[in-house]
Amino acid sequence: MLLTTPRLILREMTPEDAPALHAVLGDAETMRWYPRGFTREEVEDWIARQITCYPAGTGLLGITLKGSGTLIGDCGAVWQDVEGVRELEIGYHIHRNHQRHGYATEGARAVRDYAFTALACDHENDHLISMIRPENIPSRRVAEKNGLTLNRTIYWRGYEHCFYRIDRPAQ
Repeated sequence: MLLTTPRLILREMTPEDAPALHAVLGDAETMRWYPRGFTREEVEDWIARQITCYPAGTGLLGITLKGSGTLIGDCGAVWQDVEGVRELEIGYHIHRNHQRHGYATEGARAVRDYAFTALACDHENDHLISMIRPENIPSRRVAEKNGLTLNRTIYWRGYEHCFYRIDRPAQ
């Protein structure tokens, strides 16, 4: 699985990406909306879980800058259990040094388009979601720029989340 945008390449991650991804997921400021940053071992497990998703066309992909190949985060479509319903979520993490440059919006848009064209969504999953902590205004803006709208507020994994949704465009 490989997605490209004008400035980014979203590609399957490998175990060799652990140091670069740990710089993202282990950074306290980047992960301020999570309970804490990830340890190196948690990042290795994170990548291993994503690799198991790739054959089905889902999972978080490594976001790399086209010019340098530098890994600056991850973005992809992942299945989540939300209030007893299986939902396909667009998720993304961008290192703080690369935030506010439109990379999350660009990557998430590519994932949105890929999910609606390449992934089979049945009548119960004819939409995509993003779950974002209410105080995470930059991430909420990314969702809104990509056409997701606030559907409701839920309590998920111990925290309040804004539940954003976008329906598959009519064909």
